[in-house]
Amino acid sequence: NDLIEGVIYLPENLFYNTSAPGIILFLNKNKSAERRGKVFLLNASREFAKGDPKNYITDEGIARIAETFKEWCEEEKFSRIVNRDEIVKNDYNISPSRYIHTGKGEEYRPIAEIVYDLKFLEEEISATGKALDEMMSKLDK
Repeated sequence: NDLIEGVIYLPENLFYNTSAPGIILFLNKNKSAERRGKVFLLNASREFAKGDPKNYITDEGIARIAETFKEWCEEEKFSRIVNRDEIVKNDYNISPSRYIHTGKGEEYRPIAEIVYDLKFLEEEISATGKALDEMMSKLDK
C-alpha cells in the first residue's frame, strides 16, 4: 500500500537485552507525490560511540541522521532512495544494509605481485620445515 516512507538501520548493541541492531520504520499514509513508490533507506550502523555497557549515538550522529532523513538526500555509504521495482527485485527486503554498503571497497592486486608473494611464502615454509625437522631429529637422539 506504499505506506513505508523510510527505514533507519541503527548500530548494534544500543539496547538492553539484545546486541542486535535496531530498526526505525517510518510509516506515512499521506506520502507526497514525489515520494510515492519510493523508500528512503539510511544505514546509521557506523554512527555510534563505544559505551559501557552499551553503545550510544552521539549528538552529532543524531543530528546527521535526522538532517539526512528530513532532507531525503542520498549520501554515499549512508543513505539511499530506492524505488519499488528494486525492492520487488530484492524480495521486498527493505533492510538498509542490503542496499547501502558501509565497508571499504575490495582491493585488487596485480597477479604478478601475488605470485611473487606466494613463491616467497613457499620458500619460507620450506626453510621453516627444514629447521623444524632438524630440531625434531635432535630431540630423537
